[in-house]
Amino acid sequence: MTTLTKQTLSHLDWLESEAIHIMREVAGQCSNPVLLFSGGKDSICMLRIAEKAFRPGKFPFPLMHIDTGHNYKEVTDFRDKRAAELGERLIVRSVEDSMARGTVVLKTDDESRNKHQSVTLLEAIEEFSFDACIGGARRDEEKARAKERIFSFRDEFGQWDPKNQRPELWDLYNARSFKGENIRVFPISNWTEFDVWQYIERENLELPSIYFAHLRPIVRRQGGMLPVTEVTPARPGDTIEQVQVRFRTVGDITCTAPVESAADTIAKIIAETATTTITERGATRLDDQTSDASMEQRKKEGYF
Repeated sequence: MTTLTKQTLSHLDWLESEAIHIMREVAGQCSNPVLLFSGGKDSICMLRIAEKAFRPGKFPFPLMHIDTGHNYKEVTDFRDKRAAELGERLIVRSVEDSMARGTVVLKTDDESRNKHQSVTLLEAIEEFSFDACIGGARRDEEKARAKERIFSFRDEFGQWDPKNQRPELWDLYNARSFKGENIRVFPISNWTEFDVWQYIERENLELPSIYFAHLRPIVRRQGGMLPVTEVTPARPGDTIEQVQVRFRTVGDITCTAPVESAADTIAKIIAETATTTITERGATRLDDQTSDASMEQRKKEGYF
């Protein structure tokens, strides 16, 4: 007689299974999707989910990054390297291209380009006729993102109306859209920052070096630390400090702040994440703290 043993699934197994199911739903329902890949930790997890969903075949969609032109080189270098390792097509569209076309106009030369990514994203969607964009946003990141459905409908202008979204009862997803409309899909919506780091440890995923503790020149500004770079030079009166820091999230240099940390391994990052009382974006995204447009308003205008 064969004895059947019951396998106990961990919470990471359940989260991974849900994300694989969602990604396969996109491939099955949408005619021309794209996976957004920045080289950040969440999108790195998304690549592993795609591998488990579709390997040994090729991904049924290309990868795409909307680059502000002010991203950390460690991250963009990693982005290019990882896409090449996977043998998948990577599309890069830059806010600087939109500036050259005149569709993005900065108020000042040193204005953050972060919020202008929505213009470049909408232009890329139109250029390639993408009907779905798959991304790594999570509901625990920010209160506007907590309102998102997993399949988030956008109208023909790329706008999001949180009061006009489709029900997702019993995990049934509706990706129907007309020409010009778009679906934004978030397979790891139900993950937390802690889940992401545990998954990275379990899957032994490689990361850009700036996620680990390192010495970096910084100035203290806007309630946080701002790295001293060519894009964000020190101002008269600033005090430059050499501080051991790491990044919890990565993005445009002008608005992505590091945190003081000695965590130089994934195990140490997990331990640090388990005890922090400050949210990921609350600690490190200066545009969320100081922007004249809330995240919800930016999302309504097309921001991812």
